Amino acid sequence: MPPRFLYNAQFFIFPYGGALVKFKPLLDRWKKDPAPVRTAKEYSIRLDLDDAARLHALGELFPGQPIEAMVTDLLHVALDEIAAAMPYERGPKVISRDDHGDPVYEDIGLTPRFVDLARQFKKKLKTST
Repeated sequence: MPPRFLYNAQFFIFPYGGALVKFKPLLDRWKKDPAPVRTAKEYSIRLDLDDAARLHALGELFPGQPIEAMVTDLLHVALDEIAAAMPYERGPKVISRDDHGDPVYEDIGLTPRFVDLARQFKKKLKTST
């Protein structure tokens, strides 16, 4: 069963792994801004029937936005949210001190590795265009 979504006057809120994803800024941008420049590399996906139907419904609500651009924007928001949801794992090394003088420890969780890999892939993708 696909996840259900809630709607209120400010946000579409989709439960995902216990986190709530807020899409109001994206909806506002779709109403007024042109799509940003994209990479030359293309990605092919197949959607489940419910997701495809909801995507086409969004296409009807925002006719100035191509569906491909909407998929790209939704993926962008989801990637930001998943990066933000990666848990901090305290490492042994103190990297700084906070305002109260307490130690701040390095993150040895997924976040630093994810950021490093994303940086590496961005460099590769830039040089391949």
